[in-house]
Amino acid sequence: MLRYIPQFRDKVFVLAVDGHLVGDEVFPGLLRDVAVLRSLNIKVVIVHGASHQILEVAEQTGAKISNAYGTGVTDAETLKLTISVATRLSHEVLEGLSANDLRAAITNACIAHPLGILQGVDHLYTGKLERVDTELLTTLLDKGVIPVIPPLGFDGDGHTFRVNSDQVAVTIAEALNAVKIIFLTPSDGLVINGLLTLQVLATELAATLKQHRDWFPPEQVSKAEYAVKACAQGIERVHIINGHLDEAILAEVFSNEGIGTLVYASEYRQIRKAVKKDLRSLQQLIKLGVENEELVKRTRATLEKQLADFYVYEIDKNVVGCVACHSYPEQNKAELACLFVNPGHENLGIGRKLTAYVEARAGELGAAEVFALSTQAFTFFQKLGYAEGTPDDLPLDRRQRYDQSGRHSKVLLKKITPASALAP
Repeated sequence: MLRYIPQFRDKVFVLAVDGHLVGDEVFPGLLRDVAVLRSLNIKVVIVHGASHQILEVAEQTGAKISNAYGTGVTDAETLKLTISVATRLSHEVLEGLSANDLRAAITNACIAHPLGILQGVDHLYTGKLERVDTELLTTLLDKGVIPVIPPLGFDGDGHTFRVNSDQVAVTIAEALNAVKIIFLTPSDGLVINGLLTLQVLATELAATLKQHRDWFPPEQVSKAEYAVKACAQGIERVHIINGHLDEAILAEVFSNEGIGTLVYASEYRQIRKAVKKDLRSLQQLIKLGVENEELVKRTRATLEKQLADFYVYEIDKNVVGCVACHSYPEQNKAELACLFVNPGHENLGIGRKLTAYVEARAGELGAAEVFALSTQAFTFFQKLGYAEGTPDDLPLDRRQRYDQSGRHSKVLLKKITPASALAP
C-alpha cells in the first residue's frame, strides 16, 4: 500500500457510486474508505446514481416513468421523481460523510442543456452536459470539502435536467484532470462473453463493444462505454468494482491485483531483464510456485547467481510474473525455466508473452531448440507448439540434475530458428 501513496497524494479520484449502494448496509464501509483516502491527502469527488431508487419508488407508488437511467426520454413526471429521489440520496451521502467527520457539499456544478430531438424523438427533460463548473469544484477540493454530485444538470435559466451519472463522472474527471474513476457497482466487474475480465486495454474494450455488444450484460454497457470514453479523454485508469466487498475501494487502489476490472488507457506492462532489486519479488513468486508444486525451490543465493538469466513481467512497476532462459550453447539449446505468474493475474496471456519472449531470446543466443520441464503445465506448453520428449533430449549436465531431482517432470521441446539464421 505504502508505495502508492506518494503518487496519489493531492490527486483527484472520482467515485461513481451506483444508487443501489447508497442506503445499503455496505455504504458506511465505503465512506470509511473515503475517509482513509482523505487522510492520505487524496482529493475525492462523489457522483451518485439514482436509477435503482427511481424504479423502486415507481413500483411502490404506481408512478409511470418514461426512463430511469437518464439515457432515454425524461418526461415531467419522471423528472419530478428523479429530483426527489436524487435529493434524498445526496442527503444520505452527506450524513454518511458527516459521520466520518468529513466535510462535503451538494453542488450544482454540472451545466446542461436539453438533449433535444434524436431520430425524431424529443427527449424532453433529459439533459446533455455542456460543461462543468471547474472553479467551484476546485475551490471545494482545495478547502478539503468533498463535492457530492447528483445525476442532475442545470442551465442558466433555472431549469433542471436528468443526466446519466456515468456521463457525469467521466465529464467531471476530465475537467478536474482526475487520475482515476472508480465505478462502485453491485457486480464484481465487467463480464464479457460470460467471463469476468480483470484488466482490459481501452482500445480493445472499444473494439469488443463495437463488434460484440451482446457479450455485455445490459446493465454494464454504460459502464463499459464510459470507461472507454474516459480513457480517450486522458483518464489513465478506470476501475469497475463491487461496492459490496469489504474495504472495496482500498483493496482496488492499494493492491497489485485489485478486486474488480481495470480499464487502462495505454499499455502499462513490460517484460524486462531482472535486476537485483527484483530478488524479493522473485522469491515471493517462486514461493507461491513451490507451494503449488509447480516450481522447484530456489535459494536467494541461487537466484543471485542466475539473476542474469531471469526476466520479469511488470505491471505498474509491480512484478507479477517471471521466467528464466538458461543457455546451453554447445548443444544449441536453451531452457525455458521458472515460468510463473501471480495467481491474481492468471488468464491474461502473461504466461504466453513470457514464453514467446524467452523463445525470442533463445534464438538471439543461437539456440535451435528450447526445452522446458513441467509437472503440471505441459498442456499449456503443448498448446504453444511444444512436443513431448524424453530425458535423453536434455544436455548432459541438465540430465544429471533432472535425475537427482526425482520430480519426473515431462520434457517439452520446441524447434526455433536461431537469430543467426535469420540474418541477411
